[in-house]
Amino acid sequence: MQSHEFAQLATDALADLKALNVVTLDVRKQTSITDFMVIATGTSDRHVRSIADHVIEKFREAGFPALGVEGHEYGEWVLVDLGDVVVHVMRSKTRDFYKLENLWGMDDQAGRPTDSERTG
Repeated sequence: MQSHEFAQLATDALADLKALNVVTLDVRKQTSITDFMVIATGTSDRHVRSIADHVIEKFREAGFPALGVEGHEYGEWVLVDLGDVVVHVMRSKTRDFYKLENLWGMDDQAGRPTDSERTG
């Protein structure tokens, strides 16, 4: 499976559980650690953990177990390392604070309203 197919599998899994504001970043020019970062928002700590669990399960079913998971116990920000794809599932306030899209120099997301601005 190609890395862009991995990214699509991740975004499909995120959509299954209604993750919000899913963004896929192609970071191949910025790092050799991974090819794509997929960032999504969950509405609560339980939602964040459930989304991450679903991503992990979908990849396991496809024969690609996660290489690592961080932050699951807290549910504020769960990182799922799938090798060619790293998935970040965050609560709205955490995503707004860290602004990973900006950190990776992805200007195409500039001007995007924050999750808190969208929900009031």
